[in-house]
This record gives sequence, structure tokens and C-alpha cells, in this order.
Amino acid sequence: MKFSDLINQLSPQAHSLTSHPEINPELDNIMPIDEAHPNSLSYIEGDRFAKMVDITTASALILPLDSSLQDLAIKRKIAWLSSPSPRLAFAQVLNLFYQPYQPSPQIHSTAVIADDVKLGKKVAIAANVVIESGVTIGDDVCIYPNVVVYPHVTIGDRTLLHSNCTIEERTHIGADCVIHSGAVIGGEGFGFVPISEGWYKMPQSGYVILEDGVEVGCNSTIDRPAVGTTKIGKNTKLDNLVHVGHNCQLGENSALAAQVGLAGGVKVGNRVILAGQVGVANQAQIGDGAIASAQTGIHSDVKAGETVSGSPAVNNKLYLKVSAIYKKLPEIYKTVRQLGKSL
Repeated sequence: MKFSDLINQLSPQAHSLTSHPEINPELDNIMPIDEAHPNSLSYIEGDRFAKMVDITTASALILPLDSSLQDLAIKRKIAWLSSPSPRLAFAQVLNLFYQPYQPSPQIHSTAVIADDVKLGKKVAIAANVVIESGVTIGDDVCIYPNVVVYPHVTIGDRTLLHSNCTIEERTHIGADCVIHSGAVIGGEGFGFVPISEGWYKMPQSGYVILEDGVEVGCNSTIDRPAVGTTKIGKNTKLDNLVHVGHNCQLGENSALAAQVGLAGGVKVGNRVILAGQVGVANQAQIGDGAIASAQTGIHSDVKAGETVSGSPAVNNKLYLKVSAIYKKLPEIYKTVRQLGKSL
């Protein structure tokens, strides 16, 4: 589409300025800034990529509110729009160019659906899906091949279940959720009581609740508890290979990156970010707006708004100081030994 047409289709919040009218290329693709070619659009965010404005072959750019970058783009005859959040504007542009595959509403002949299942309007159910008794499925739900839905599950409107995911009994999934391939929602929590002979298995009779807008990545697991609920709040996003233990309570608008593991009973507040491979011990509580950097080991509570790093987790500023000292330890050790010999 023409660059001018693209701008007209974006929400006013996505941009604040546009290029000179005579710079109005035809765009046929969206590309990363380091792979962009003529007739493609890309975006610049952060100082690391600012230098790319001077060398990119892209025909159009989404820029930050930086007049020097805008002037450089004009000099190079690159069409541009500026945004306080170039990445958000780029995501909105992607929605104009790319629409994911969506099966037409129909039920495949190989699907196995219990007689008492309640199906909403315009539901798409693909090949080899199994839906057990007592399940309720909302309007415009899409279920890809080989999905298994256990008894007494509820799935809200417009939710998408990708191939080979499993939804176990008494799970409630809200509207506009996405469950990616290989995920298991509502599997048995890790509940065993030690006895003299070994272990006594505790029945996992609780529930898992995913509120509206939750997304669960590939091969992630959310366990149901022995009693009570495991709950994921609205619009919280889980990456691939995330484990949420039994009785965990996650707030709204949080994000858990790949390989995060939460032990049982963890409480995570709203707008929390846990980076890759963060581990959280039993019953720990993480306050609203907290951030844990990659590979952090959280063994105790984290205050609201705090950023932590390391294992065991400490305040990020302290962690950075300790990290700076760490590489000097051989030199410090040598100095200490010399001082010891001189005493």
C-alpha cells in the first residue's frame, strides 16, 4: 500500500508527524531494520539502532520523537512517521499487512464431541479434536487439530487453542485467550505427602482459571491444585516453556519470559515482568510492578516496584556493583594473600 494510505489506517495515537507529501513510496513488505530493502518499512527504537537511519535501504521508517533522525530521513528521501512508541506503531502496521490463518467455522468429521457439549456460534473445530462431557465453548472459538478438552471445561468467546494443546478437567478459560501448541492447562499439581513407604499421592481436585486475554506459550504448563484455584489474571502473557505451579495467583498485565518456573503458592502482582529462566520458590510474593532480570532466583518476597537480579535475588543496583567486583576477585585474592604474608 501507499505510505499515505498506511498512515490513514493507523490510529491517531500511533503517530504524531508524517513525512513531506512528496515522499510517498509504495510499500510491499515489513522488515527488520538490518534486513530492510527498497519498498519495505521498518522502525527505529533505541540508540543502538539509530545509526541505521544513515545506511538502511528501507523506503519508510517509524522513528522516535527525534528531530535529528527525522531530518536525516528527509535528507535521504526516506518516508517516515514518528511515534512516542515506535515498536507499538510497528505492531499496528504489522496488523495491516499480516493476518494469521483462521479456519472457517465448521466441525471436522473426525472430531469427537460429547453429546452434551455446548457450542457457541461460528465455532471452528479441526481434525481429531476430542471434547469430553460437560464442556461449554463460546462464540467464534477456534480449535486446531489434535486438541483434547477434558470434562467440565469452559472456554470463552474468541479463544484460540492451537494444535496439540491439552485442557484438563474443570479448567475455566476466559474470552480472547490464546493457548499455543503443546501447552497443558490444568494438569495435576505436584502433590505428594511423605510417608514411611515413600510418597502418598494427594488428589488434585482444584481448578485453573485463566481470565480474559491470557496467552500461554508453547509447551508451558499451568497446574491445578489439590484444593482451591490456580489463577492467571487478565492480559497476562506467558512465553514458551513456562511452569506455573499449583495454587499460584498471577495478577493482570504481567509477562513471564521463557523457562520461568513458579513453585506452588507463589503470588505475582500486576504488571510484573519475570525475564528468562527466573525461578521463584514456594509461597514467595512478588509485588506490583516488580521486575526480575534473567536467571534470577527468588527465594523470598519482592517489594512492589523493585528490580531484582542474581541468585539469591538482591536489588539490581547491588547486583550490578557485585558483578563489577566479581571479575576482579582473582586480583583481590592475590592482594589479600600478599597482605597476609606481610603480617
